[in-house]
Amino acid sequence: MEIGCFALVDAFHPLDHQLQRIAELGFTSADITDNNQGALLGNEIFDASVSLDANPFDVKRQFEKHGLTISTIAAHAHLLDPTHPARYGTAEIMKALKMAGTLDIQYVITTEHAGSTEWARSLSYDQKIFSIAEKLHEPLRLAEDLGVKLLFEPHGPVSDTIQGIKDVRAMVDSSAFGVCLDTGNSWLGGADPVEMAREFKDIIGHVHWKDLPEEMEADRGIKTGCGFSMIALGEGVIDIAGVFEVLRDAGIQHSTLEICGDDNLLRSAEYLKNLEAV
Repeated sequence: MEIGCFALVDAFHPLDHQLQRIAELGFTSADITDNNQGALLGNEIFDASVSLDANPFDVKRQFEKHGLTISTIAAHAHLLDPTHPARYGTAEIMKALKMAGTLDIQYVITTEHAGSTEWARSLSYDQKIFSIAEKLHEPLRLAEDLGVKLLFEPHGPVSDTIQGIKDVRAMVDSSAFGVCLDTGNSWLGGADPVEMAREFKDIIGHVHWKDLPEEMEADRGIKTGCGFSMIALGEGVIDIAGVFEVLRDAGIQHSTLEICGDDNLLRSAEYLKNLEAV
């Protein structure tokens, strides 16, 4: 399992800066962490973002310039909120899938998030399952045609639970549906990451590695996820070694460290290497 890095090492710097830093730290792969429809300040000055309408091969060349391969494309969406042109949703996920298919990237990662509207927060459980499945129906049809997997990541009230992922999987009924296991988000949402790894071992295509400190126990089952861990792997309360042991023979090619700080990143990579992750 190759250990890659989240493409957001330093805040308020464009993608090329992030890729240079990732390469300097000794990593050989990174994800496309953020993407959009295209904006000058976001893409070129202040943000590590990629336009979904870019020439995919320009994006690939940008990674290759730094000796990096693209592991996954993130396409986190508003899957519980009402469809709106200003909200990242089905159309954007499909663009991300097309970019992945063009570049032979195996996985696109999405999730539902907690919902940003009162309408989303008022949905019943069954309505949430339907909302997610409806918004993923066409992307999954496209993913099947492209030979790409669309991975559902724990980062919301449904995806943070084993039953929620099971119910979405049953409703979408697609061979292109998979899981990106996020060790931090699943734990913070109230699940057991080791149990989640066992349950979905056959469809986990990627892992986001995070460990979280004991003081975050108070937020467990309340918050649905966090972007980064502020500590290195092995220094928190999550059974990282247990997750790795379950997935040791799962054939997962790439994984991503979502860790803040150079020292924490390097210690986390070493921790996984000691578990024979590479």
